[in-house]
Amino acid sequence: MTIAAFADPDPDVSVLRFAGHNFEPLPSGALYWRARETLLVADLHFEKMASFARRGQMLPPYDTAMTLTRLESDLRRTGARTLLSLGDTFHRADASALLTPADRMRIDAIVDNVSCIWLSGNHDPAPHAIGGDCRPELELDGLHFTHEPCKGRTGLIAGHLHPAARVAMQGRSVRKSCFVHDNRLMILPAYGSSTGAINILSPAFVGLFHWPALEVTMLGRDRTYPVPVRRLVGG
Repeated sequence: MTIAAFADPDPDVSVLRFAGHNFEPLPSGALYWRARETLLVADLHFEKMASFARRGQMLPPYDTAMTLTRLESDLRRTGARTLLSLGDTFHRADASALLTPADRMRIDAIVDNVSCIWLSGNHDPAPHAIGGDCRPELELDGLHFTHEPCKGRTGLIAGHLHPAARVAMQGRSVRKSCFVHDNRLMILPAYGSSTGAINILSPAFVGLFHWPALEVTMLGRDRTYPVPVRRLVGG
């Protein structure tokens, strides 16, 4: 059973409306802000597998290349002129030094072609040396962009928690990463190819959202799907 079977009938999946602004959720986990020609991503975690490999774990260090392929495709698809990364661009503070020459060239090409804003995260709190504008947070058009979400601030867009949703119907279920918001706080899914995800019903999300206003949009193979909150289950 596919995600479409769990979604509301005839959903409008092209636009996600949040705090008076329109965004386009992409199946990759990126969010396109057409009015600003800006592509938003969260938690790329570049060089995560390389970091594990350096500690002796036998893992293939190809996650950065896979994430870059996805990012390059989204930038071409949208024609975005700005890239805004909501923190944890790198998996550790020194991870930019672990980049292969090929991956560094690809990142340099992105920095040369679009305006890049890199917000600091808990994994990469200090500015890195790959170019672009490194900031702790950003205010723009009445919205506040940061890495870690918090309750009580309207128009906050964040990452950090790697949200996922599981929906169930007729004894079957599907679990996918998701966008989640209550028109005051929005949390983006993790974009990196080697990142995990946390169910939005887990304790990490308790108290963050006004549940009656909650909207959940799950990632599918070729599109995104708004799903009924009443069908959310744990796990």
